[in-house]
Amino acid sequence: MLCLTVALTTAACGSDDDSGGNTAAKPTNCTNKVVHEEAPRVLVWAWYPNMAKVVDNFNNQHTDVQVCWTNAGQGQPEYEKFQTAISAKKGAPDVIMLEADQLVGFEIQDALVDLAPFGANDVKKNFSEGAWKDVSQGDAVYAIPVDGGPMALIYRTDVFDKYQIKPPKTWDEYAASAAKVKAAGGPVFGDFGSNVPAVTTALMIQKGAVPFVYDLADKQNITIKLDDQATKDVLTYWGELAAKGLVGKEDQFTTDYIAGMVGGKYATYVSAAWAPGYLTGSGVGAGKDKGKFAVAPLPQWDPANPVSVNWGGSAFAVTSQAADKALAAKVAMGIYADEASLTDGWKTQTIFPLNQGVLTSDEFVNAKVDFFNGQTANKDIYIPAENAYKGAVYSPFTVFYYAQLQAQIVKILGGKTSGAQAATDLHNQIVEYAKSQGFTVK
Repeated sequence: MLCLTVALTTAACGSDDDSGGNTAAKPTNCTNKVVHEEAPRVLVWAWYPNMAKVVDNFNNQHTDVQVCWTNAGQGQPEYEKFQTAISAKKGAPDVIMLEADQLVGFEIQDALVDLAPFGANDVKKNFSEGAWKDVSQGDAVYAIPVDGGPMALIYRTDVFDKYQIKPPKTWDEYAASAAKVKAAGGPVFGDFGSNVPAVTTALMIQKGAVPFVYDLADKQNITIKLDDQATKDVLTYWGELAAKGLVGKEDQFTTDYIAGMVGGKYATYVSAAWAPGYLTGSGVGAGKDKGKFAVAPLPQWDPANPVSVNWGGSAFAVTSQAADKALAAKVAMGIYADEASLTDGWKTQTIFPLNQGVLTSDEFVNAKVDFFNGQTANKDIYIPAENAYKGAVYSPFTVFYYAQLQAQIVKILGGKTSGAQAATDLHNQIVEYAKSQGFTVK
């Protein structure tokens, strides 16, 4: 038997927050204003920065249903509250915002509703192959995509101009440019942060690794492959760059890291399409330095066989505790899907939209991105990367996997293990954990 409640998180935390629990009565603890009081309400948990505007857009456009929205935390805090509600069999919202790499961990607990019977496939045409694969299991659809994170290489034009280097097309070129800049007394070229294991995993996949093969139709069995050559190569590559001082070893998303990124401490930032909004929204030095950034395609391990990868991205799912699943599905498919919300999202750089109606619009395609000093980054970099993305297969225990990968990276950065050994140890840890949770590992 699978031990599912601990397969999701390392600690399913309790909460005093009573923001869930929409069972029969209308939820009343809404952050937003309900426009049509007589309409049934659907309780939504979401953390997008412009969510208040998105909810107002939805409620103003619908008389048959109203969204009651609350922010139950961004990412892991929300997931822990949701896990608590799953375990208690009460307290979950009707609709919840989830990152794509977390979906399977909730799907396996039957905590999410298959949206296919409620018309989800009617909107499939609005999304790329990769975006749809990330939210699907066979014919079942467990969430509706909103934003994604096609990855690219953000770089400082002033640093590149000063040291006469061009955006590297391969990771070998990246390492060579890093060495050139360091030899000339320049800044570190990038950063190998232990706290962004999703980035490392994406680069492993780009190299050809297939960490997990899992099908919800066969819950018991999982294939795990983390001691393969591609994984060893990627961990060795970044470990060696860090050991040579060519890239930093700092945790990302800290105030110091952001200040360093926008202030010129790092020459490049391996990141996703949402990164400009994150950096400009940080309020740390963004004004004076934002015109010094540009973006190029992500360097490739094998330029003859380019691979596009993704970091982040969220979707709306309907929980199995939803009072009216059909109505909740209507909200999941309709919220953040209208033109006004999507336009606000991408213009404020809050999201990188996955809706093809936006991705093919002249305004979005030809937008001159202010953060990149007027570069047409959507057309030149991010849209091609998104359309080339084929999707990924995530495990039912993403949080545990990320925690162990992070721990191995810390050991690499501390000189306590090699990249190859870290891959082997990681593989053994994840296999052992999967077996302890009742999975049969192939």
